[in-house]
Amino acid sequence: MKTLFELRPIFSALMRNKLGPVLVAMQVALSLAILANAIYIVNLRLEVAARPSGIGDELEVFRAHVSNQVLGGHEDQVALQKREAETIRAVPGVVSVARVSSFPVSRSGSNTSVSVDRKQEVPTAVTGMFVSADSLVKTWKLRLVEGRDFLPDDYVELNPSVTNDFVKKVIVSKALAEKLFPGQSSFVGKEFFFGTGSNANGVTIVGVVETLQTSGAQAGQRGELSTILPARLSGQIYDGYAVRAEAGQRDRVMKEVEEALRKASATPIYVKAKSVEEFRTDRYRSEKGLAWMLLAVSSLLVVVTASGIVGMSTLWVAQRRKQIGIRRALGARRVDVLAYFIAENWLITTCGIVFGIALAVGLNHVLVGQFELPKLPVSYLLFSPLLFWILGVLAVYAPAWRAASISPATATRGV
Repeated sequence: MKTLFELRPIFSALMRNKLGPVLVAMQVALSLAILANAIYIVNLRLEVAARPSGIGDELEVFRAHVSNQVLGGHEDQVALQKREAETIRAVPGVVSVARVSSFPVSRSGSNTSVSVDRKQEVPTAVTGMFVSADSLVKTWKLRLVEGRDFLPDDYVELNPSVTNDFVKKVIVSKALAEKLFPGQSSFVGKEFFFGTGSNANGVTIVGVVETLQTSGAQAGQRGELSTILPARLSGQIYDGYAVRAEAGQRDRVMKEVEEALRKASATPIYVKAKSVEEFRTDRYRSEKGLAWMLLAVSSLLVVVTASGIVGMSTLWVAQRRKQIGIRRALGARRVDVLAYFIAENWLITTCGIVFGIALAVGLNHVLVGQFELPKLPVSYLLFSPLLFWILGVLAVYAPAWRAASISPATATRGV
C-alpha cells in the first residue's frame, strides 16, 4: 500500500492530462454543494411537518363543521350553538366538545397584530386567534405550563354586529408570551393589547400553554404564536366544534356526529367532520412533496457522479493498459495497481470536495438571504465529504480491480 502515500507522482501524472480529472473534480464539487443544501432543506421541511400542534392525542380529535347556521338573531344563534353542542355530547364515545373558530394546521383562521404598549407604531407580533365558548385546554388536552384554564366568569357572549366589547382574559402559547415579554420567566398577570393606538383592546394573561400552532402553521416561530379567547360569538358561519373521542373510536364517532346533527336540525344542513390527522396531511403535503423531489434529485446527482467516476476510471484503465502491464512485469503486485488507482481517485475527489465545501457555503448564503433559511450546520459539511470519499472508492474499485487483473503478457503484447 506504499503507493497510497506517494501522491506526488500521481499528481504529476494527472497534470499531464488535466481535462478528465478537472471535469470529475468539478462534478464532485457541484454535486456536494447541491446535495448538502438539498438534504438540509429536506430535513428542515420534515421537521416542520413533524412539529407538535399542541393538541394532545391528535388521533382522537376532529372538527365538526355545520354551515349555514346564521339563523335568527343573536339569542337564537347562541341557543342553537348550545343545542348542537349537546347533540354532539350525546353521541356515544364523545369525551369533550368545544365550539371554536378554527383549528391548528387547518389553514383557515384569523390572525391579528398584538403589542405591549398602545403607543407602539409597529406591532410586537401577529398572533393566530382561537375563539372558543368552552375549554380548549380540556378538549384539545393542551399542556398548561403556567397559570390556569378559563373560569366560567371569564367567558363572554358577544354580538360583533352591534358591539365592540372584547374579552378581558386570554391564554397564550409560550412562544407568544416570550415574544411579547422577552427575558421574562413568568407571564401570568401581564397585560398586552390587540392592535395599537387608543382603540387597542387590553387583555390579561391567565394561562400559558406549552405549544399551540396557528391555523396557518407557518414555518418557524410565526407558526407558534397563538392566543385563545373565551367568547361565544354570533354571526360566525365558519366556526365549528372541536370534538374529542374515546381512544380508537374517532372514525365511528365522526360519522355518528354528522348523522346526529342532521337529524337534530329542523332544516336541511351541511355537516362535515374532518380529523386533525387530515388537517395535518393537507397542510404538509407540499413540504413532503418538496422533500421527496429533493431526495430524488440528490439521489440522481449521486448516481451521475458515481457514473462519471466509473466512466473516467474505465477510460484511464484502457489508456494505460500497456503501462500497467509494464509495471506488473517489473514486479508490481495487483494490490499496488489497485492502490494506485484508488489513490488517484482519492486525490481528484478531495480536490472536488474542497471546492464543493466552499460552493456549498456560498449556495447556502444565497438561500439564507432569499428564503430566510437557517445557516447550514457544520455537520453537513463534515458528512458530505465522507459520503463522496466513500462513493469515490466504491465507484473506482471495479475499474481499478480490472486494471490490476491485467496480465503482463497480455498488456504488453505489441510493445
